[in-house]
Amino acid sequence: MKHFIYFIFFTIATLQAQPLKAYKDGEKITFRIHYGIINAGYASIEVNDTIINNQSIEHVKGKGWTTGMLRWVFPVKDDYQSFINKKTSFPVRAIRKLKEGKHTKNVELFFLKDSVLTVDHKRKREKYVAAKEVQDMISAFYYLRNNVPEDLKIDESVEIDMFFDHKKFPFKLVKLGEEKINTAFGKVNCIVFRPMVQSGRVFKAKESLTLWITADKNRIPVRIQAELAVGSLKADIDQYKGLAHPTLFDLN
Repeated sequence: MKHFIYFIFFTIATLQAQPLKAYKDGEKITFRIHYGIINAGYASIEVNDTIINNQSIEHVKGKGWTTGMLRWVFPVKDDYQSFINKKTSFPVRAIRKLKEGKHTKNVELFFLKDSVLTVDHKRKREKYVAAKEVQDMISAFYYLRNNVPEDLKIDESVEIDMFFDHKKFPFKLVKLGEEKINTAFGKVNCIVFRPMVQSGRVFKAKESLTLWITADKNRIPVRIQAELAVGSLKADIDQYKGLAHPTLFDLN
């Protein structure tokens, strides 16, 4: 089940946005991750405004961890952070610290004018990669909530450039339709999306991911499902607070 926390943060970057800002300082969303009836763990993501070097910054923290017996069999403790310039909506710095079983990673990204500096603290390596106006997978979540056209039609797609694992790559999102699903807070109208990702050691195929987001102004994910090489994993919204707008949950 390696990389499943990464999957959560990667896929929530694919949300549709509204003309009004879809989130605010203090928003926090928590997901329960399960494999069939087995509770595998939790993931959370929150944003807090701050000032760094006289710049208005949105500091985003994403965390993931295993629970129960899985914590002893395959312990996971992941820490993702992104520092987003509020004026440009692009990241200036990102942190990725992973502990998944015996696998660990400690990488820091610095987004410069025309390049990205990758600092691998574990291997004590630094590398510059030519890349301009790219998002890390955490900042993309907030960027797309505010910048993807509201009138995206079924089967239409939108693309952005993302930076991950020392390289830039295109991220493509396809709108599948609308669906009402059951959640911990009742039935909710959702928009369904399919992120197109690279197949390989983590995902079975390009169409392995599906996500459901609320059909309101918040555009928050309520369900994320992945067909992985090790089986099917699902993440459902478990808690939320600090939303910028009234939510469809309030109608239940």
